[in-house]
Amino acid sequence: MVLQCKHIEKSFGENGILTNCSFHIEDQDKAAIVGINGSGKSTLMKIIVGEILADKGSISLTKNMTMGYLAQHQSVDKGETIFEELLSVKEHILHMEKQMRVMEKQMKSIHGQALDKLMAQYSALSEQFEQENGFALKSEATGVLKGLGFSEGDFSKKITTLSGGEKTRIALGKLLLSKPDFLLLDEPTNHLDMDSISWLETYLSSYEGAILLVAHDRYFLDKVVHKIIEIEQGKVLVFDGNYTDYTKKKEGLRLSALHAYENQQQEIKRQKEIISKLKSFNREKSVKRAESREKLLDKMHLLEKPKELTDKMNLRLNPLKTSGNDVLTITNLCKSFDSRILFHHVDLSLYRGEHVAIIGSNGAGKTTLLKIIGGLLSQDEGKVVIGSNVHIGYYDQEHQVLKENHSLFEEISHSYPSLTNTEIRNTLAAFLFTGEDVFKQVKDLSGGEKGRLSFAKLMLGQANFLLLDEPTNHLDMVSKELLEKALNLYKGTILYVSHDRYFINKTAHRVLDLQDQALTNYLGNYDDYIEKKEGRKEQLSIPSEPSRQSSSPKTNALLWKEKKEQEAKKRKRENDLRRTEEEITVLEEKNAALEEEMALPEVATHAQKLQELTKEMEEIKERLTVLYEQWEGLVT
Repeated sequence: MVLQCKHIEKSFGENGILTNCSFHIEDQDKAAIVGINGSGKSTLMKIIVGEILADKGSISLTKNMTMGYLAQHQSVDKGETIFEELLSVKEHILHMEKQMRVMEKQMKSIHGQALDKLMAQYSALSEQFEQENGFALKSEATGVLKGLGFSEGDFSKKITTLSGGEKTRIALGKLLLSKPDFLLLDEPTNHLDMDSISWLETYLSSYEGAILLVAHDRYFLDKVVHKIIEIEQGKVLVFDGNYTDYTKKKEGLRLSALHAYENQQQEIKRQKEIISKLKSFNREKSVKRAESREKLLDKMHLLEKPKELTDKMNLRLNPLKTSGNDVLTITNLCKSFDSRILFHHVDLSLYRGEHVAIIGSNGAGKTTLLKIIGGLLSQDEGKVVIGSNVHIGYYDQEHQVLKENHSLFEEISHSYPSLTNTEIRNTLAAFLFTGEDVFKQVKDLSGGEKGRLSFAKLMLGQANFLLLDEPTNHLDMVSKELLEKALNLYKGTILYVSHDRYFINKTAHRVLDLQDQALTNYLGNYDDYIEKKEGRKEQLSIPSEPSRQSSSPKTNALLWKEKKEQEAKKRKRENDLRRTEEEITVLEEKNAALEEEMALPEVATHAQKLQELTKEMEEIKERLTVLYEQWEGLVT
């Protein structure tokens, strides 16, 4: 065991953050801490690494274990250049290399026993150097830097010239190169583009030590972790599996708890009615029976109603009117900044009801393209034609469309002067701005608060064509899921820029990849894009086959054999599909029967029986999830 947290509690003033939190991390665990913004994720990480003290509880770490911690904000100022700063974590290996070079020079000028002694020392040092991977150190450092998005041309840049995001990437690289036994990462995907995040996923998935991380990137969590530590209302719950497994299990637990609570409430109501009826008979025997039932009712362990999170945006996107079928037509679009070409000869058509994602590396021009379509920037060449009855709503990741000197109330009233004071307050309340919050100035808001205000304005605009630039930035997981639901219910057209692959999977009908100054179109969501992109690479790498001669007996025999193999595969696929559908039917019927059994009054008051039924239903649901995936694979 690498880490054990026992009964951790932490408050700031009267605000309780963590309550009786207990969990452990095993030697090769890859775990994530999740929860809404402000739930205490980073606080818990800081308690583990000793940056802040818990009010109560204990932290136990394995003795002589190396630990590396990446905070959200890093200060990296020691090295002269990026490459030197990265190598600084292997200073002892660099020192060994210098010693070896010195010895090599000395060998040229000494003889006899002195040379023999020096060669023995050199041999021992060289062996140690090799064991610590010294010969591959610079190659490994190069791979880490490139994986994190630095080009070889960047390696010689001075640390003092870098942005905060670049310094954070270097801090992450230093941790990965040092390979501690226990790696703690707070938002490691911040400041990384999609290619770098994908590289990091692969790196961490094969990492030999234990990992505990905080991240809002749900796709990343699905790829890397197999344990979820959830903080909800100060308490910790641990779930085995990745993020998607966690959401399914969490929803199953919530529904089971709600079902049990409702059943118990129905039974209490029924018992009270019976008691009232027995008392109304006004006979001694009936009164005693009523009193007996009252005693049983008083002894009943009352279930708590599952709490609904109150800090959720109430986002509803409804277009005021329907647009024409042709929403957007772009022809021969070109844009450069100074001598740098972002894109040229871009053509694009967008139709009513489409949800389209634009992806690409940082600096490729995604936001610029969105701003040109929204009329916030002008193009160098080409035409942008907005269709009939199209009303654009724009969400800016930098929130530049918000007036910094406005209060929240003024920002809404200025944009929508027809709204009454009550309507403005109700709108802001729907996005969690209540009381005196409405008089805060925009410049004093956090990134997440500015995002919520922008979504409030977007909802009020009732546009039928949404342009969204990184809409999930600064949103917690609950808010992301609410946004996904709102966009999937939206009847208008959406064009958005995002690096959130989970979000793209949930909302996109089409993916546009902006790279090499051009747009490439892929139908489907992000997973479809990856599959088709890999398919294109394979097609490009497969050499063309020589033409077959139909008259050749050998070739005909091969064709016959291939045909038989294909027919056998088809029969196997059909049999697998039939067996899968039969098992799905049986399990769905069994699940329905268990639900009916749970609704029975005698079961609803029997905690152990409820627990057994809930566990059985969970097992059925998990098996059904596997079967549904198999079924989808067999029918496509």
